[in-house]
Amino acid sequence: MNDSSEHSINVCNNLLRGEVSAGQTYGQAILKHEAGAVEAELDRIRKEHAEAAILLGELIRGLGGVPDDHSGTWGVFAMAIQATANLFGKESALEALQRGEAKGLKDYEDALDDEEVSTAVKEAVRRDLAPRIVRHIQALERLERAVHDAGGAGETADQ
Repeated sequence: MNDSSEHSINVCNNLLRGEVSAGQTYGQAILKHEAGAVEAELDRIRKEHAEAAILLGELIRGLGGVPDDHSGTWGVFAMAIQATANLFGKESALEALQRGEAKGLKDYEDALDDEEVSTAVKEAVRRDLAPRIVRHIQALERLERAVHDAGGAGETADQ
């Protein structure tokens, strides 16, 4: 394995840890919402993060590496932030998810800007991974508006 492949593997494993962390964080946020539209949308996004983790794992294996199987310290930190946000209400939980998605998008943009990252990784980021994050941010903004318009309680938006 050459240095370029090793660097791409490290970048992909960092992105993979972020995706695993995001999935865990969405799991926490889903607990805050009753069954309904908000919960369904959060679960859809959680599943897309799981799909992204699978894609990143495949990229890592294709480069000759071994995918990380945990979220690492980023996951612990993200879960703590989300748990705290959950205590302050549904809008805070959605805002925390938006901040996490923005961090994920920045990580993907950094990978695209990194000259040492392989073309295959950049293509997957450009084609699949980054656009998904942009859609997640848009969906979370819509959900936050709906919860806010329902008076902050979110019960109406969830039903």
